[in-house]
This record gives sequence, C-alpha cells and structure tokens, in this order.
Amino acid sequence: MKKMISWNVNGLRACVEKGFLDYFKEMDADVFCIQESKLQEGQIDLTLPGYHQYWNYAEKKGYSGTALFTKEKPLSVAYGINAEEHDREGRVIAAEYPEYYVVTCYTPNSQNELARLPYRLTWEDAVLAYLKKLEEKKPVIFCGDLNVAHKEIDLKNPKTNRKNAGFTDEEREKFTVLLESGFIDTYRYFYPEQEGIYSWWSYRFSARKKNAGWRIDYFCVSESLKDRLASAAIHTEVLGSDHCPVELVIC
Repeated sequence: MKKMISWNVNGLRACVEKGFLDYFKEMDADVFCIQESKLQEGQIDLTLPGYHQYWNYAEKKGYSGTALFTKEKPLSVAYGINAEEHDREGRVIAAEYPEYYVVTCYTPNSQNELARLPYRLTWEDAVLAYLKKLEEKKPVIFCGDLNVAHKEIDLKNPKTNRKNAGFTDEEREKFTVLLESGFIDTYRYFYPEQEGIYSWWSYRFSARKKNAGWRIDYFCVSESLKDRLASAAIHTEVLGSDHCPVELVIC
C-alpha cells in the first residue's frame, strides 16, 4: 500500500506555524505533495527525516509554487510541463517511479471577473497534453489544487456561483475532458453521491464554520490504475490553510 497526500497549504511558512509538521509526521505518507508554497529557494529550512524533497518555485516572489516530499527516491523528477509560457509560476512537478508518475499541480485561478480565464483554458489543454505524453510511458497519478468544482454536488452554493472562477461552464468542461480522456476522479470513484464534503472554504463569511465550501483538490489517476485504488479521503478536520488535505491509497 502507498499512501499519498496532497495539500494546498496557502503559504508553507504560515502553515508550519499552524502545525504543518505535526500533521506531516502523523500522516506518514509515502508521497506528500503541496501547492501554493509561496516560497523562494532558501526561505525555509524544512527538516523531514526520511524524505527526499523537490521544489518548484515561481519567478514572482511569494506566489504559487509546489513541492513534493517522497520516501522513495524517484527515478527522475521534472519541473513544469515543457512549455515556456506555462512554466514561470512553479505549478507542476512530475516524479517518475518504477510503476507510475506522480504529478503535483497547482492550476491557475481564473480570478475576479474571470480576468485570467482565457489563459486558464490554454493551460488546461497544455497540461492534459503533458499528462497524456507521460501516459505513453506509464500510468499517471495527477493531484493537486485544480481550482474547479466539477459538478453541482462539489460545492455548497452552485446556483449563485455559476459564472464565478472555479465553476464556469468552460472550466468544468475542461475537467470533463480530462476524465473522458482516461482519468478517474478517485474521490468520486469511491463516493459518487457524497454531498457536503469539500476541500476549500473562503476565509470570508465564516465559510468553514458553515461548511460553505468547494471540492477543488483532487487525486485523478489513469484508468489502468483502477484496480489498484484502495481508498480516497478528504481530511476536512485538518486546519492550517483555507484548503484541507486530500488522500489516496493505492495497492
């Protein structure tokens, strides 16, 4: 069994102050992916005994960024998706293991008034092409803050959010295309009808207290890994960020 965790920490230094290391040790994951580290190299000294650390930093300070911590040393590690226009914000790390790739991703937010939606849609196409290219070699486990609630069941207030970033028809359609191209949304695989379980809550309006959330953090896997799926979980009880960790166990 391999346990994998993905968590948008919304600033790793702040999250460390709120108990990140305690949670990290408690989970004892084989692979632990984070998004939105908001760091540059040298700004944190993270001691994680028994883990190899891989970081991808944004050019812009205090913005975006991803990291992957793993017990097993990968065969190879790649940063970005081999597309210059998409690789300045530290959003993707791909670690190759003997049987599959693990890809951690922080998908761009479409922002207020959908200012970045056109860019976001080109990003989606480029990332899917990258994943399918990896898949030619071996199966892919794709995780992270994908910044989209796929169906109405995936957020508390679908009607009022219909044209907001993360729940536009265009973004939802891109996620549908990802699934139709041969990926499984592992949480929905195990819990197809589960309502009221989310992975992100706005810091405003006491959203977390009211559980007015969105499920925008995922583990998606290649169809060929379906028979190896053991469990999926969303750890809504874990604080420290406006997101909570999501988990996948494969055998």
